[in-house]
Amino acid sequence: MATDIKDTAHAVEAATLMKLLPAARPRLLALGEPTHGEDTLLDLRNELFRQLVEQEGYRTIAIESDCLMGLVVDDYVTSGTGTLDEVMERGFSHGWGASAANRELVRWMRAHNDGRPASERLRFAGFDGPLEITAAASPRQALTALHGYLSTWVDADLLPCTGEALDRLLGADDRWTDPAAMTEPARSVGRSAEAAQLRLLADDLVALLESQMPHLTEVSSADEWDRARLYGSTATGLLRYHHWMADTSPARMTRLCAQRDVMMAQNLIALAERGRTFVHAHNSHLQRPKSSMRMWEGRVEWWGAGALVSAELGEEYAFVATALGTIPHQGVDTPPPDTVEGLLYALPEDRSLVDPKRLTTTTLGGTPPAPRLSPWFGYAPLDPAHLTACDGVVFVKDVPQS
Repeated sequence: MATDIKDTAHAVEAATLMKLLPAARPRLLALGEPTHGEDTLLDLRNELFRQLVEQEGYRTIAIESDCLMGLVVDDYVTSGTGTLDEVMERGFSHGWGASAANRELVRWMRAHNDGRPASERLRFAGFDGPLEITAAASPRQALTALHGYLSTWVDADLLPCTGEALDRLLGADDRWTDPAAMTEPARSVGRSAEAAQLRLLADDLVALLESQMPHLTEVSSADEWDRARLYGSTATGLLRYHHWMADTSPARMTRLCAQRDVMMAQNLIALAERGRTFVHAHNSHLQRPKSSMRMWEGRVEWWGAGALVSAELGEEYAFVATALGTIPHQGVDTPPPDTVEGLLYALPEDRSLVDPKRLTTTTLGGTPPAPRLSPWFGYAPLDPAHLTACDGVVFVKDVPQS
């Protein structure tokens, strides 16, 4: 080896991580994971977030969960609205509410905020759209919330439509949420006459929101304004997503994947405007190189949220990838020694933080590490070609069953 792998590894600590980053305390610090549903990785996330809060001034955590549902969690951690059980049931998508690690995160944030002034409270955000890989939500919640906000503060003559007109055009929600539409474009209502009219109205509502900004930021609270912007971007994004669900061209899945990450990126940039934010999601959403996935229609490639945000924020965006050794309960065994994971598996510690620039000099007899192949579809190994686009790599040696 050109470099002893042990010389590149450090404890996974916020202070050490900051030394690897191109900019001190970036506005968005993203930690990716190569698989979902493992509390070992979420426990690590929680501990790192605590350190970032206590040592580096971070106040918000954003996870790969429905941005509108996340408002339920934020209300609870900031003001105690609801109960912990209710929040875990109603505040998360993707099944994240069943995670013990997510429950502990919410409990700790609420306890931390208790008795603190608003300026010192921690905030929670989901930054994914109201989307799943098999379905998308109705735009009803976002559209009606935006219309309701504007109706409260803006002259009714300026509104492009009434709430009743929106309700009539939206129709039954199950028209929008039919899971069959993901594989059968003809089942989607995204290109119906009603959907086309809703896209125009959503655009007009967002334009009205922007044109009334001086007035609205004076008469409503900062949180109300932020949420109105979120409702607007979510409504327009969802309607665009539904439009492409009805597409029959070969580019359909590329457009859908790209639209999801555009919505993610918009939400992250809005959070960055508010303050330093710690982000957690799949590596594929947060990496700087193009993302890819093999689906029923073949291989799909698109620019993920991390790539989009990095292009806009530059060094104010930092990305740390997580790599792992084994997931025994999913058939992911000891990595081959000529892979990145295999090199890191030789480390004695269970968790390590590695400088990827140092790691790229660690080769096997002058040969770069080989790509690792996963026997399980739910785990994506770290692509050695992406190392130079990472600001750090966290390695977790073994992932026991949650």
